[in-house]
Amino acid sequence: MVVCDPTLDLETELIGGGAPFVIGCDEVGRGAIAGPVAVGMAVVDATHVSIPEGLRDSKMLSEKRRTALVPVVESWVRHSAVGLASPSEVDDIGIIAALGLAAKRALALLHEQGLAIASGILLLDGSHDYLTPTLRSPLDVRTRVKGDRDCASIAAASVVAKVHRDTLMIAEHELTPAYGWRSNKGYGSVEHMEAIRLSGPASAHRLTWLKTA
Repeated sequence: MVVCDPTLDLETELIGGGAPFVIGCDEVGRGAIAGPVAVGMAVVDATHVSIPEGLRDSKMLSEKRRTALVPVVESWVRHSAVGLASPSEVDDIGIIAALGLAAKRALALLHEQGLAIASGILLLDGSHDYLTPTLRSPLDVRTRVKGDRDCASIAAASVVAKVHRDTLMIAEHELTPAYGWRSNKGYGSVEHMEAIRLSGPASAHRLTWLKTA
């Protein structure tokens, strides 16, 4: 994987076009077979003209570096939040709808922090808008392929979401250590799949995913 430093170029362009702020959004845990799916959000505005040293897409950072960056990122952004959808919700409504649900919950947390969400622009990593179908009132949602690599707000959201979800999976590991969630974080490693074969699924597994795994 090529290591790239994100910029605020797109966010600055959108803010220069009249948006008071941009909400960077990124999902974590989409491909896992256990644990929740998480959507992180990070808000930047015109006061953000530089980015924290070392900020990158969470996949380009070591676990130690990601964890160290979280307080830096949280103090840098205007607001941040992580929304979750549980394994059972992923089973019940499917992964795309679960992503939308998690994103909607993250927006609710930003609203509770006093952010006037409807006046800003939401910038989603990827090419698919999974958020809009969940909304009662439309928001200005834009998608950006490789946004987690290129856009600082999305990179910040990815770091916050990744560390939040990893922390939850480590806590689950303490309850059911056989599956190795401390290391695999719910993804389908060889050791994880063998533990399922030997012990069966746990409550944190996405049962519908195990049928095709």
